[in-house]
Amino acid sequence: MKFFETSKFHTLKKSTYISLRWIGIIGQLISVYIVYFVFNFDFNFILTNLVIFIGILSNIYLIFIYNKTQLSDRSALIFLMIDIFQLGSLIYLTGGVVNPFVIFLLIPSVFASSNLGIRTNLFLVITTILMIIFLTFYSEDLPAPLNDHFHVDPYYYYSIPIAFIIALIFLNYFAIVFGSESRKRKEALSKMEEIMAQEHEMLSLGGQAAAAAHSLGTPLSTIKIISQELKQQLKDRKELTSDIELLSSQVERCNQILKRLSLNPIEEDDFIDEDLNFKKYINQIVNSFKETSTKKFILNFDQDASPRKIPKSIEIIYGLRNFIGNANKFAKEKIFITLKSNNEYTEITIEDDGEGYPGEILSKIGEPYLRSLKKKDKDQTGLGLGIFIGKNLLEKNFASLNCQNSKTRTGAEVNIRWKSQDLKKI
Repeated sequence: MKFFETSKFHTLKKSTYISLRWIGIIGQLISVYIVYFVFNFDFNFILTNLVIFIGILSNIYLIFIYNKTQLSDRSALIFLMIDIFQLGSLIYLTGGVVNPFVIFLLIPSVFASSNLGIRTNLFLVITTILMIIFLTFYSEDLPAPLNDHFHVDPYYYYSIPIAFIIALIFLNYFAIVFGSESRKRKEALSKMEEIMAQEHEMLSLGGQAAAAAHSLGTPLSTIKIISQELKQQLKDRKELTSDIELLSSQVERCNQILKRLSLNPIEEDDFIDEDLNFKKYINQIVNSFKETSTKKFILNFDQDASPRKIPKSIEIIYGLRNFIGNANKFAKEKIFITLKSNNEYTEITIEDDGEGYPGEILSKIGEPYLRSLKKKDKDQTGLGLGIFIGKNLLEKNFASLNCQNSKTRTGAEVNIRWKSQDLKKI
């Protein structure tokens, strides 16, 4: 099941784990000492303190001897097993499964489910279940005088461990599911941030290229003028004329390269640093795809009534490109892009003539790393991540999005809409 996909390596932050263990140990000490000295209950006080002392020693070992800042999957398993057996021993000495503190046996495995690997978690769950079963049949009596008046029906008694086991399984399952989804979302967001950082870096390089073109323009022009004068003066010396012509051609080539870099620092982004309306946004993005795609882009700007311009935004550029690129990827022959705008809103609709979104993922559009159950759709790479990134980037810039299968065509449809008042905030 995809819910149980985990990273290859799992670690646990040592300082966090140590703090949680100290809280548990202090709670155990407080409980034992209050019950013994305040309520005067009779149980094996010395042995319970010895069990708690084992927990203290293991924590001291983590602090002073275990030098790593992260606990590996295997190391975390060892210490969590110590926690289970240490707490199980305390429960054994103080009444078994009828002791209300038996619920704390669930904590180590539930804690592990959201931080460690699936194998480690399964091992801890099985160990915890076996510990609960053991405490059901073998334990000391409740501290006196509770054991003198405590009697329960066998049906109720055996329902206690069953309830704990069911709760343990459900809590671990949901922790694994939500932990896996959280890790995927964080990974996708990190990917988005990495992409945006690269875009900003390339934009900065474009600015530097423009500055270089401006700064080098004068000396290159001077070299060109001098080379032309030398060509006239030395026209009778054929052995030098070819070299001067080569020098002149290379100067012209440098000029063309610098000009191209300043106007087009990222080859697929043919934008200049100015405010753009959405018609130019779409045209420039589509032109970048036409260079590599054999599919037909059909643009409809007939209902574009607003000439509003907005500042150039890398987020909007990349967001729109992701959806247009997705349509280009899955279309059979044609991609349809419609722009509508007036004083109240601006709306971009992107459609294709492909097979549309698979039914089983349609309700989850916008989540990262989706995979269709159909083999031919499953083989398509990148399904879900591009939409996730594009959706987040556009929503960050006040757009509302709706992804569905087109009612008028065979493929997918993406509707991106801005209110005019929100465009002023960009």
